[in-house]
Amino acid sequence: MSDAVAATSESPAANLQPGLQILWILPYLPWPTTSGGKLRQYHLLKRMTDKGHRITLLVQSKTAADPETRRVLESVATRLIVLERRPLRHWRTLLAAAFAPYPLLVSVNGLSPLLEQQFAELLQQHWDVIQIEHSYTLQPYLNSLLRAGKPFLLCEHNIESGLGAATYQNMPGWLAPYILYDQWRYRRWERQVYRAAERLVAVTPDDAQRMAQVRGRPVDVVINGVDAPAFAEVRPDVASRRILFVGNFEYPPNVDAVTWCVDAIMPIVWREMPEARLVICGFAMPERWSKRWPDSRIEWRGYVPDLRTEQQRAAMFVAPLREGGGSKLKVLEALAAGLPLVSTSQGVSGLALTDQEFVCGETADELARGLVRLLADGSLARRMGEAGRSHVQASHDWSVAATQLDAVYRKMNHADRT
Repeated sequence: MSDAVAATSESPAANLQPGLQILWILPYLPWPTTSGGKLRQYHLLKRMTDKGHRITLLVQSKTAADPETRRVLESVATRLIVLERRPLRHWRTLLAAAFAPYPLLVSVNGLSPLLEQQFAELLQQHWDVIQIEHSYTLQPYLNSLLRAGKPFLLCEHNIESGLGAATYQNMPGWLAPYILYDQWRYRRWERQVYRAAERLVAVTPDDAQRMAQVRGRPVDVVINGVDAPAFAEVRPDVASRRILFVGNFEYPPNVDAVTWCVDAIMPIVWREMPEARLVICGFAMPERWSKRWPDSRIEWRGYVPDLRTEQQRAAMFVAPLREGGGSKLKVLEALAAGLPLVSTSQGVSGLALTDQEFVCGETADELARGLVRLLADGSLARRMGEAGRSHVQASHDWSVAATQLDAVYRKMNHADRT
């Protein structure tokens, strides 16, 4: 465990430092918190505002901000500016996808004259920190930043060039040459923007190490966190035989996890424990799933505003993730709720868990055996669940991440200027 992750409290001296003027840029509204990325943004915004920073939040969103969303976000930011993102199949996006030097994901989230104009106007103001989330959203801002000589902070949640399945999963096979070309474009884009940023932030030490090789300079880490006190009172029902999975199903790695779990893992579990149940929760759940898999032992719950209800009824959490990056907020929340965890190594990436805190499996058979083992041994399940809860309470509360992010701000404004 790194010293940065292990530091669970903020020093009084840090809290006495003056607040900063921050321009924080996002490609989505961070409320409601229907995905891990949105959850991270909301909690960090809240905690940085609590530290006295004054945040202007500039958002390009594919959905409008309703009054409730505005009310919530204006409570964690001094000013909220929301611009509409053009539709996915807009002619500008389609032309750029074929002919622009930018990769597909950058083209989808960029090439917006209105956004460039709004940013140019904001750039005339004084900012202590300009913080941009995700490399794929940087295109409308990069040239203005470079022309003005303005340093900026880039926060990268995943190494996007490595997430081929997430971007290309639904493309037909005959587009394979285009996919290889677009992956090359993204690797080139990463080299450019990683090196252009004054500070680059990853969410796990492993990602930071890989990014540093591209950047040629050190990369900071701001871990993913969890609101540990909010889950502290959850007591899973280890006798329920209910196995829980949660995900945002606009994200292809979560779709792959469900498909693999239902098709390959649960049939092995059911051979030994036919009474076991699989509970799937999450935003944007495809309606076709309940028809594709009509087994009555699968509960298709969809989006659940308060997961603690489902966690309280569940015996354990399964994370059969084979793709993706960063660390998984759904896994952190499950651990914070005391749910025993069975996961691939991808599912716990970025988390320094031991075999006392979760069961690891890489194949369908290994994961199924782990589930059966915990379903059959309630005492072991309880011990493992409480060990996982203790781990995230000590190392992954959002206060830890906020302290790390604040330290990056101070590097930009003090340490690198001495």
